[in-house]
Formats: sequence, C-alpha cells, structure tokens
Amino acid sequence: MTTTRAALNDADIRLLVKGTEPEERAMVAHRLCRHMDRTELTEDERAEAHKILRLMAHDAEEQVRRALAVTLKASPLVPRDVANRLARDVESISIPLLNFSPVFSDEDLAEIVRIGGPVRQKAVAKRPVLTETVTDAIAEFGDNGAVQTATDNRGASFSEHGLQTAIDRFEAAETILASIALRNALPASVSERLVTLVTGELRERLISGHGATPQTALALAIGARERASLDLVEQATRASDLPGFVAHLHHGHRLTASLLLRGLAHGHMSFFEWGLAELSGVPHHRTWLMVHDAGELGLKAIYERAGLPGRLLPAFRAAVDAYHSVDFDGEHDDIPRFQRRMLERFLSQPQSISREDVDYLLDKIDKLSTPAAAEVDEDQAHAA
Repeated sequence: MTTTRAALNDADIRLLVKGTEPEERAMVAHRLCRHMDRTELTEDERAEAHKILRLMAHDAEEQVRRALAVTLKASPLVPRDVANRLARDVESISIPLLNFSPVFSDEDLAEIVRIGGPVRQKAVAKRPVLTETVTDAIAEFGDNGAVQTATDNRGASFSEHGLQTAIDRFEAAETILASIALRNALPASVSERLVTLVTGELRERLISGHGATPQTALALAIGARERASLDLVEQATRASDLPGFVAHLHHGHRLTASLLLRGLAHGHMSFFEWGLAELSGVPHHRTWLMVHDAGELGLKAIYERAGLPGRLLPAFRAAVDAYHSVDFDGEHDDIPRFQRRMLERFLSQPQSISREDVDYLLDKIDKLSTPAAAEVDEDQAHAA
C-alpha cells in the first residue's frame, strides 16, 4: 500500500514546513490532502496524516489553510479539533467545512451558530442534514438569513420549541413564516399559531396542497367560522389520517355537535362515525355497528354516550336515514349529486336545528347546484 510518507518525499516535507513561497506550500498541501482522502490509511498512517493536517491548520499563510479546507471539506479524515479551528478562520476557509464536513458534532455546530455571526450561521444552515440540536440554536441565535435558509432546508429537522422560537423572533418576516408553514409536517400548536400570521394566499395553498397534514388543515380554520372546518373535513376525508384529524379536533374542544351534524348532513358519514367514536370512547368498529346495524336504539345509545345534546338527536337520526336512502355508487363524479340530494332529503325532514346550521346547509346546496354540478347530475340521469 502507498503510505502517506511515500506521497511526499523529504523535500516536500521540508517545503511544507519551511518553504518561503506560500503558493508552493499550498500546492504541497493540496497534493497531500488529495492523497490522504483517496487512500485507505492504516491507523499509524492516519495518525501521521493528522499530525501533518494540524501543521497545515497552523500555517501562517491563508493559502495553505484554504487548500486543506477546500480539498477535505467533505472528508471524515480531518481531526475534529482541526475542523473547529478552521471553522473560526477567515470565511473563505471556514465556509466549505461548515457547509459539508461530517466531523463536527451537533454541539460543535450549535456553538458555532451561537458565536459565529451571520455568514457562518448561514453556512451551517445549508448543511444537507441538520438535527434539532442545531436548528434550535439557529432559531435562537441565527439572523434572518440563517433562519430562512434553515426553514427552507428540507434536510433540517425542527423541534416544536425551535419553530416557536423562530416565529417569536421573526413574526413580521413573511418569507420565514411561509417557509415554516410549507414544511412537510408541523406540530399542531405551530400550525394553529401560524394561521393568525400568514396571508390568505398562503392559507389557500396549504388547504389545496395534497401534502397538507390534517393538523395543518385544521389550524387554518382557527379564527374562522365553523363552516370552514367542515370544508377542511372534506379535505381530511381524502387523506389517510381521519382518526388523527378527529382526535385533534376533540383535543382542541372543537368537535362540536354542530360540526358533526353539518358533516353528516353533507354526506361525510365516516367523519360522523369517527367523531362519535372519539367522543364516546367506543372503538370505531363498534360505533359503526351502533350507527348502522343496531336500529334506532343503537344510534341513540352511542349518541348519548358521546355526550351530544338530546335536542339534536332527531336531526342526527334524520341525517342518518337520509344517508341510507340516497344511492351513491362511489364514483368521483357521483359525489356532487349524492351530496346535493343528501342535503335536500335531510332538510325536507322535520328536525330541530339552529338557524345558522340551516343557513349553512342551504348555502352548501347552492354551491352544489352550480352549472357544473348540475351537468354531472344530468349526464348521469341520461346514462341511467
């Protein structure tokens, strides 16, 4: 095997140590670093290489130190003490290592963020992978550019505390708030806070985005009328975590009788079932049987166990009956027809619901009776 010393003859070593021309020493440094990075070293050779790298890191000439930093910026060979020394060097030397070097510990990076200033903070924020330890430091000590870079970085993991800290510090920075809001997943507390800060356009993007979590979708309804929550329930029913969405509603004290009734009257039976299961503490499969296969007494029993108001039971029963009496073939184009007829059937039956709920359901019928929805219904009628 080619050894480290074989890569440099005695003249090279003397030149590296005592050479008068920085360009020559930088060339030697570059050659040695490339050789060490590409050669499988024994333990003794690695120890020798570390000694030479420490010698380079203390070289008075910036060119020599830069040759080391640039050539070995992504190499695990650099000793940790050398990496930390160079991280505090001039920016042309520190930035390559801070961007890529795998030898820094999370604590090293957090300390560099704390004391390193905006340029180094942003260099750390660009790293391909960032742990919560590092992003917590960026959120607390980073300037707006570093925080923006970190929140844009999809390889960065953020804790709930880190995100809340970033929002605390940059509440008026729309681009940072947007970057946080559009991350793949957010804690519910962060989503609920963001909804009071982001613009209407961003809200719409989050609502319509297929990657929006149920928690994010729910948060967008905070501060709005309850009917907005139902519109988000429609989106959540197309997602994979309806139980989680319902549980979050319950945890936030927003799984109300009015919301369940609006959902059920609009044809969202799964939402109603999971809502009853969540409120009653009864498993979903048993709740389903009590709603659909246990007759009137089954619905009454699970409804009362859920703690819903007795005066609204007739309205819920009417909605369940309407659901069972309206045909639905399961096709996507059949949804507007089914929902419109479900609402019409429900509202035509006597029940005691609030004026606000009636207005909401009538508004839903109007929206489902647009020319496009009517055309779908007409086409299906002709096909039949």
